[in-house]
Amino acid sequence: MQAQQSPARHFLSLLDLSGDELRTVILHAIEVKEKLKSGIRHTPLSGKVMAMIFEKSSTRTRVSFETGMSQLGGHAMFLSPRDIQLGRGEPIEDSARVISSMVDIIMIRTFGHERLQTVADASTVPVINGLTDKLHPCQLLADMQTWFELRGDIQGATVAWIGDGNNMCHSYINAARQLGFHLKIACPAGYEPDADVVEPARDQVKIYNDASAAAKQADLVVTDVWASMGQEEEQQQREQAFANFQVNSSLMQLANQDALFMHCLPAHRDEEVSASVIDGKQSVVWQEAENRLHAQKSLVEFLVNGSF
Repeated sequence: MQAQQSPARHFLSLLDLSGDELRTVILHAIEVKEKLKSGIRHTPLSGKVMAMIFEKSSTRTRVSFETGMSQLGGHAMFLSPRDIQLGRGEPIEDSARVISSMVDIIMIRTFGHERLQTVADASTVPVINGLTDKLHPCQLLADMQTWFELRGDIQGATVAWIGDGNNMCHSYINAARQLGFHLKIACPAGYEPDADVVEPARDQVKIYNDASAAAKQADLVVTDVWASMGQEEEQQQREQAFANFQVNSSLMQLANQDALFMHCLPAHRDEEVSASVIDGKQSVVWQEAENRLHAQKSLVEFLVNGSF
């Protein structure tokens, strides 16, 4: 009698891994990065295939996952809405069942979080959230890897999120819960993060409508664009609402002297962040961007093989 296969573990949210598991993935990512830099081959996913479903375009997500699978010894297959029938002429559940029967892992970057959940519910292989309108957990793995490389464990540190209560903000809230840091969020009135994400993290999170209050004594300052993909029509309205939420030199001076600055990119210089900050000595955005590759390689290896 054939042994029953255990259910696939998904990564739809940082909450899908425990704090210890997240630390294990982050520390392994640092090891994998060091191996790559030293010219040591690390190919634990030889012969494995990832289906990358992109309903929302991206530079960093595609390049990092495709390169990562190649470096791990596997292959990544790019699927755009023009290539497949996801939800067009075929139910999402049916597409997910078929795709997951032919590949070893699925990454999907889409709009509504419910589409991601539908794919995961029907999939027999691990599903990774490459971004939804609600969450962006892969970026947080890269951010946390960058912090761990430069400062050690983030437990007990103070992070300031300045700007929109968007998918990145939501993922920082989840990271605070899982990794035990303090998070101060500054958003204009009406742009706060979703209450259902904030409520379980009340012990870790404080919300302000004043950027200065959040930045004071922060160890890490993070921001994102004021208008994300799909919000272009709101650009002018958002520029007015967020005018006092730019991360500039004056704001960074309120943070701790050795505070780091992060941004998930792409950035609009002299909108959400001044050029002097993003191109300055406290900025680690390029290390952060590269770490998408290494953090995701570690995550994929963990999900496909179940361990390191």
